[in-house]
Amino acid sequence: MNDSAATIQFALISHTNNGKTTLARTLVGVDVGEVRDAAHVTIFAESHLLLQTPEGDTLRLWDTPGFGDSVRLLRRLGMAGNPIGWFLREVLDRYRDRPFWLSQQALRAARDEADVVLYLVNSSEHPRDAGYLPPEMQILDWLGKPVVVLLNQLGPPRPAPQEHAELARWREHLDQYRIVRDVLALDAFARCWVHERVFYDAVAELIPEPKRAGYARLFGVWEARNRRRLAEAMHITAEQVAGAARDSVPLAAPSRGLLKSALRAVGLGKGSDQVQEQAMGLLLERLNVNIASTTARLLTLHQLDPSDAAKINARVREHFQVRAPVDRAQAGLLGAIVSGAATGLSADLMAGGLSFGAGALIGGLVGALTLAGAAWGFNTSTDRNVPIVRFADAFLHTLLVGAVLRYLAVAHFGRGRGNFVESEAPAFWQAAVERHASAHAQALARAWELARAGAGDEATALIEGVATEVTTATLAQLYPRSI
Repeated sequence: MNDSAATIQFALISHTNNGKTTLARTLVGVDVGEVRDAAHVTIFAESHLLLQTPEGDTLRLWDTPGFGDSVRLLRRLGMAGNPIGWFLREVLDRYRDRPFWLSQQALRAARDEADVVLYLVNSSEHPRDAGYLPPEMQILDWLGKPVVVLLNQLGPPRPAPQEHAELARWREHLDQYRIVRDVLALDAFARCWVHERVFYDAVAELIPEPKRAGYARLFGVWEARNRRRLAEAMHITAEQVAGAARDSVPLAAPSRGLLKSALRAVGLGKGSDQVQEQAMGLLLERLNVNIASTTARLLTLHQLDPSDAAKINARVREHFQVRAPVDRAQAGLLGAIVSGAATGLSADLMAGGLSFGAGALIGGLVGALTLAGAAWGFNTSTDRNVPIVRFADAFLHTLLVGAVLRYLAVAHFGRGRGNFVESEAPAFWQAAVERHASAHAQALARAWELARAGAGDEATALIEGVATEVTTATLAQLYPRSI
């Protein structure tokens, strides 16, 4: 422990059932406490370690019991300095109304120990309709600490102008309370980790001067940790896309076993196109297995349950439309592979079985790509005098877009909830990703060439660089001031 090490504490306070424990989970990064749609879920004040430095600096978050009867609580706090107030608190409240007593204890602890108070409000209601605000603002004033108001329950991510308008409405309403130093949007459910940077930057100005050097070191730990995780995620993503770029299937190779049965079940594998269709189906089978594996790795990297890979990919699929020269039904089937939503097929294959539904999906995807024209979905060429089938450049470009969208879904997924709740991957993400990816079309074309020429490491590095630039540019657009 360094003598100059700082101990910094945030007190997380709100009206009951406004999502404090959910936000605590988001900031801490692991499941803490209990999350239920009920009042007084948090009974005791709980301390969670947010950040720690090698120099011994620590940043802790206190999740306190929610305020219930704010008016009565304010009156009781006003009696804290006289014997009657002590008797009511320590005798009547302690044994007859324990949640009320615990609220008082948590507030005293916040007044004595907290450096900054984080006050959470339910943004889904209009500030004028939140009748608990005036008495609770007086309670916060009693604490005598700088207060940052956090807007929770903002709903699914929306375009920036809409969210800025909501933030402005709350700021205008709360401007009347001198104790409020800042108002920030920090939704526990549908926001990415990068948005926390805005929060940490804003709070930095409220940290007592003697502790600011320690806080800067703590924020450095936060930034380094998240940058490493982003870099690893981009490497995982690049490996999957590069693998698809270099994959190929010889046209002369016969199809056996599960895939052959699946193709026959949907009417493929007959006539003169049998070998080519089998090769296409095998490419799609391997791609689907790799997408499932990649999604599971991304979930594990973000400390989430890898068994939820199918749910993540299904969520991306619902909001991802492949823009290709195919009709709507074909594009939908094609999107299932590009987005990774066909992970049920992967599970069947790896388990040694193949249902008719999965076989139909393979057949439908092959049909969609062949009807679109071999030049869009597949290329046929010659490698060592053997004809081969591989994915075409346009398909690989779409695959990269889907991979970035999948990362965005994982980075937003399950934050603060523990279990899966479907709400992420808004459709406007795709337009942003496609726009930023189109700026790197030349570099991606070079990457496909390198992958097919056997320069796998060089191709992966180039794809990783492009994926990183596309992802960071998209995040900067979605969360201004965060990157």
